[in-house]
Amino acid sequence: MAGKIRVVLKRSLARKPESLRAVAASLGLRKREGAVVHSDTRAVRGMIRKIEHLVSVEKVEEVG
Repeated sequence: MAGKIRVVLKRSLARKPESLRAVAASLGLRKREGAVVHSDTRAVRGMIRKIEHLVSVEKVEEVG
């Protein structure tokens, strides 16, 4: 699992449990359609799995 992944918040965090809001915040996701790029690590994948019904994930091609 090397490389980078782009995580986009597709569903709103309104009316979601505080634990899911905390996971989204720790990934740097604040608003709907907000996107962040992270290293593809086991820790990040675990956080994504916790909120996988709220986000979309895609690989980022590294240039250079």
